[in-house]
Amino acid sequence: MTELADPVIPAGIADDAARERRRGGRAAVIAVASVALVVVAIVAFSIGRLSTLAEPTPTSTSAEAGFARDMQVHHLQGVELAMIVRDATDDEEVRLLGYDIATTQAQQAGQMYGWLAEWGLSQAGSEPSMTWMTRPAVDGAAGHDAHTDAEGGAHTPGAPMPGLATPAQVEELRGLTGVEAERRFLDLMIAHHQGAVEMADAVLARSSNEVVVALARSIVDSQTSEIELMTEMLAERTPAA
Repeated sequence: MTELADPVIPAGIADDAARERRRGGRAAVIAVASVALVVVAIVAFSIGRLSTLAEPTPTSTSAEAGFARDMQVHHLQGVELAMIVRDATDDEEVRLLGYDIATTQAQQAGQMYGWLAEWGLSQAGSEPSMTWMTRPAVDGAAGHDAHTDAEGGAHTPGAPMPGLATPAQVEELRGLTGVEAERRFLDLMIAHHQGAVEMADAVLARSSNEVVVALARSIVDSQTSEIELMTEMLAERTPAA
């Protein structure tokens, strides 16, 4: 497989100068966004270390602990999907996006692992996943008061997390290459990001912990932006009807 520094652009794309300019511009946006996310994470961690000195430590069944556990699982699947597509395509734009998603979500997963360790809590919860999302929101907190699944029903503790790809979908992606892999990855990752935004929004409605709120807001902002980018990229790779 070609290294990221020396990609092979599929035939037809390199010949379209206008499209290349758009691709280059988006690649720059992705790179800048990656640096910005690292800065946000450092600032959030620094603020959190100071602010938590005056805040009560979250309990094992708190929204903060549930979010930290569940979002780690969610993010690590995002890393997996991103690394699969990097090995399945030579498209520079998709590979750069995959690398950005993998590094950002791995860093954030490590940050949430650190929260639980600092709070003296187990990495494994005593309740089914997403139980924290079924509890009432805190009055005046950002986010929605109620969260529903894709079919419009209430979240069920222990059910699949929002936007999480199924094992069959992950294996399907592993078996694809080229543009087919790019399209499937973008389709799965758009849904994956939408689920992450929903989970981040849910903890914003249920927590005032500054370090948790800072990361959740950065997830909402960055992944909403990436959803727009990936939607555009998917449209470019989908044949006209």
